[in-house]
Amino acid sequence: KIVIEVNNSFITRRHNDMTNNIYGYIRVSTKEQNEDRQRIALANFPVPKDNIFMDKLSGKDFNRPQYRKLMRKLRPGDSMVIKSIDRLGRNYEEILNQWRIITKDKHADIVVLDMPLLDTRHTGKDLTGTFVADLVLQILSYVAQTERENIKQRQKEGIAAAKLRGVRFGRPRKPVPVNFDSLRAAWNKGDISSRQAAAQLG
Repeated sequence: KIVIEVNNSFITRRHNDMTNNIYGYIRVSTKEQNEDRQRIALANFPVPKDNIFMDKLSGKDFNRPQYRKLMRKLRPGDSMVIKSIDRLGRNYEEILNQWRIITKDKHADIVVLDMPLLDTRHTGKDLTGTFVADLVLQILSYVAQTERENIKQRQKEGIAAAKLRGVRFGRPRKPVPVNFDSLRAAWNKGDISSRQAAAQLG
């Protein structure tokens, strides 16, 4: 509260702009993945339940609706809490850029629960601490991106190896119906619609 003296009397009012909010961000790569571990970790921080934003999208970029909504809410002095740096994203350059936007442009703090060194609440006024946090961030961001590239490479190599073993991908091929050519000719002439042709072909 702020107390203002006017003509020897006191007026007390609440200064809402001084309130620092704590927000949490959760990201899972697919709709099937479970976000419970992240949600529990944020609740234990604690982050208010209504201040948690979640995206079920890939971390390859920051074009995520709930993340953008959270960015619009962040004010100077607020804190953004994530369980681990890869929940923020997996693209090295974009993680560093978002870190800069949050800490330098918005003057908000970031807390990475799995990495206490990445807690700008304690390093904002400490040059050495800030340097260490930035250095650790760059290393972890690089590792996160490298792992993403390694995953893609392993998938590519796995698919190539499976093809060499004769594994076929996609839906199995179906035999061409005996009436296919005649129905295609009728469809080309406009005698039947594609829906009618599909129904007869099954």
